[in-house]
Amino acid sequence: MATADVYFHPIFLEHDTGNHPEGAERLVVSRRELLQGRVGIDWIEPIAAEVEMVSRVHTPAYIESVRRMADEGGGRLDWDTVVSPASYSAAMYAAGAGVQAVERAVRLDRRAFLLVRPPGHHARRGQGMGFCLFNNVAVAAVHALEGLGLKRVLIVDWDVHHGNGTQEIFYDDPRVLYCSLHLGNHYPGTGSLEEIGDGPGIGYTANLPLMYRADDGAVAAFFSRVIRPLADAFQPQLVLVSAGYDSADGDPLGGLSLSTGVFRWMAGVLGEICERHRAAGPVCLLEGGYDPRVLATGIEATIEGLTSGSGKMSAEPSAAETAVIDVLVRRLSPYWSLEPM
Repeated sequence: MATADVYFHPIFLEHDTGNHPEGAERLVVSRRELLQGRVGIDWIEPIAAEVEMVSRVHTPAYIESVRRMADEGGGRLDWDTVVSPASYSAAMYAAGAGVQAVERAVRLDRRAFLLVRPPGHHARRGQGMGFCLFNNVAVAAVHALEGLGLKRVLIVDWDVHHGNGTQEIFYDDPRVLYCSLHLGNHYPGTGSLEEIGDGPGIGYTANLPLMYRADDGAVAAFFSRVIRPLADAFQPQLVLVSAGYDSADGDPLGGLSLSTGVFRWMAGVLGEICERHRAAGPVCLLEGGYDPRVLATGIEATIEGLTSGSGKMSAEPSAAETAVIDVLVRRLSPYWSLEPM
């Protein structure tokens, strides 16, 4: 049986958010289900990131402010982003898991899922927000670029919320192709069709804001008409995923209706992209997902996709979803060879 690396450390459970959707039970339930052995897993306990690795993405002043707040007993970075006494350590281990997984992906051809918290894709260079302290996927990508010498990294974000922090960090950087599907007109208010990058990074950001209750058909069309052709042109050397499961049907903070099967399919397709371009990965980093059972099922399906492939996807987009993707394709076509239907 093919296996994937799954990263987990007990410190992640000590990031105490109180009565909060982003709680430790998310990982407790998911880990318990994965330990049943239905998918092939090699468990890895990560090591903490060094401050220098995190400071490639975040300002030293911000990193120090999180450390100091944790040392002083905790507090809040904003109304929904909690810091407890263990949060700084947990965040450094979450970022370290990304660094370690990227190194193993590049050097040992390993695929991985990072069962980590706090999540990261909302964290900006100098600001934590949206439950996120440090931007784990950005730290991993920059380590690949500046620590390992890679030149092209693809990041796919399937969380229901747009990864504003990740987009902002790489918005003018042509070394990173950032593709996000998310619920439109939703927190944090970014991720419109018009946001396609800036300066040398123009054309290297692709956002698909979805309508309420959009399902697998829109995802299948986005992958076939945008992500696959972009990847073929970009030729990534590493594929990273901000893997959020609040986009799944039934999530209490969601608004989309993605099936369990589509997470398996997306992971499998990204694995095929890695094979076609001899890229490392996919490395999937946990973001959102706030119904522990739905989350566990989605994670298990993702690991199945990493280890066993995509299978078939027969869902079709609605006419309205096709029209939105047409607009995105037209916006990106000056920079890539994409054709509207």
